[in-house]
Amino acid sequence: MNPTDSFRKARDFLVAHRTDYEGACRGFEWPRPERFNWAIDWFDAIARGNTRIALRIVGDGGFDAQLSFDELRGRCNFLADQLRSRGVKRGDRILMMLGNVPALWELTLACMKLGCPIIPTTTLLMPADLRDRVERGVARVVVTDPLFAERFDGLSDDVLRVLVRGSRPGWQTLPATGSLDAFDPGAVTQATDPLFLYFTSGTTAKPKLVVHTQVSYPIGHLSTMYWLGLRPGDRHLNLSSPGWAKHAWSSFFAPWNAEASIVMVNHARFDAAALVRELARCEVTSFCAPPTVWRSIIQLPLDEIKTSLRELASAGEPLNPEVIARVQSAWGLTIRDGYGQTETTAQIGNCPGQEVVPGSMGRVLPGYHVELLDTDGKVGDEGEICVSLREKPVPVTPGYLGDTINTAAVMAGGFYHAGDVARRDSRGYFTYIGRNDDVFKCSDYKISPFELESLLIEHEAVVEAAVVPSPDAQRLSVPKAFVILAAGHVATRETAASILKFVRERTSPFKRIRRIEFADLPKTVSGKIRRVDLRRAELARELTAASRNEREFWEEDL
Repeated sequence: MNPTDSFRKARDFLVAHRTDYEGACRGFEWPRPERFNWAIDWFDAIARGNTRIALRIVGDGGFDAQLSFDELRGRCNFLADQLRSRGVKRGDRILMMLGNVPALWELTLACMKLGCPIIPTTTLLMPADLRDRVERGVARVVVTDPLFAERFDGLSDDVLRVLVRGSRPGWQTLPATGSLDAFDPGAVTQATDPLFLYFTSGTTAKPKLVVHTQVSYPIGHLSTMYWLGLRPGDRHLNLSSPGWAKHAWSSFFAPWNAEASIVMVNHARFDAAALVRELARCEVTSFCAPPTVWRSIIQLPLDEIKTSLRELASAGEPLNPEVIARVQSAWGLTIRDGYGQTETTAQIGNCPGQEVVPGSMGRVLPGYHVELLDTDGKVGDEGEICVSLREKPVPVTPGYLGDTINTAAVMAGGFYHAGDVARRDSRGYFTYIGRNDDVFKCSDYKISPFELESLLIEHEAVVEAAVVPSPDAQRLSVPKAFVILAAGHVATRETAASILKFVRERTSPFKRIRRIEFADLPKTVSGKIRRVDLRRAELARELTAASRNEREFWEEDL
């Protein structure tokens, strides 16, 4: 069976079993072609002569760009040819730093056809980080917008600099228009060839460079497609920034694997009300957003808003049950949480048509075999999330570029070690506890920051929170909450007392929060909370009341 047919067979099986979780898990098998180029073997196959909208981008000032599948096919052929004419060769690594503009999708397809590994990069990075990525990724080409070009000043002359529009000395510019009906890649793409080099978000350490092959993400995201519940003809909007793995997950592979349309909202500033208006105007049927966005959306009068939505999802960090309940009450739809990492595709998720257990991130997705390992490496109902490598799961990264030590550590013992801790109930539902580094002990009891954070945001005054251990002379450490307040609430002694009382009445004594500080939360450029920074700052403090600032309150003083 050729690669296109084997891929289609697997895709069609998952679509047919969209709401039959047990049947999907029982009968799904990963396609395992020896040679595969997703842009040629799949995208071209579904795009030729296809006039349906593949990509729609709406933005400020009435911007509304729409491209059909066939238009994208012709455009990416043209751009692949243009890059080749400028000396780009198969195997050259291309650092791509673009916002949510059509060129991002066109050039991603073009690079795939050329056989050039892509280093996706967020537009938020500054010169020092960009130089690090170019050097560590050994990028031969940089592609960006004139808005960001000066951040690459000082790069070696060996790096080819390419703009998608405008002009700048020392840079070449790709034509704004042009289409080719065919493109000859000149060679066959091996399934093991590198496709993406992704820098991790760096929540606990310096970002690592994750390698993904021509099959690990393109084919691997069949699991993501299944979790999202996508089917042909859907209009899917995923709110994610380019440069991060989740953008490839849900704004590229998952929808186009399903032959669905991708919808993007590209506003200069985030506005929850404007976003929801676009969901309705563009008749979006499937919507995925990170928890920070959902927490903003539930501040709107959702009961008054009508949409065409059928599927709702969230990923990036666990979603608090309070948010799920609010949306369910207003729209009659359940936000389905999912779990995965840059190193993998969606591993665990709440799937369409299945019971959603409050607080759970779902069950193991088709094609994955996941175990929970304790600190002694024994399988149990609580422990580190680990993907079995015995079945050679297609979506798992082969490792970190040039980093044999971290690769060996993460692949130890025949498992891919995710570094996240969870518990699993008798029905196979997983509940997230936290990162290995985030879980801590208080008086010899294990504390899950996420559990307490979920409880905190149920209080009307709390928009977002992070819980870390705070040094304590008697208990070694106690839970401390850093809190962002909702509009209309003030950082006072009374507010702190109200929040601490709220938590105390709803959790076990050993878990209760003992300290609270009203402060901004440090985050990665992808929006994930850096609890590691808060933890380090707490450990460096003196254990005295005098070390507190005016926005910090301790339980014993209230």
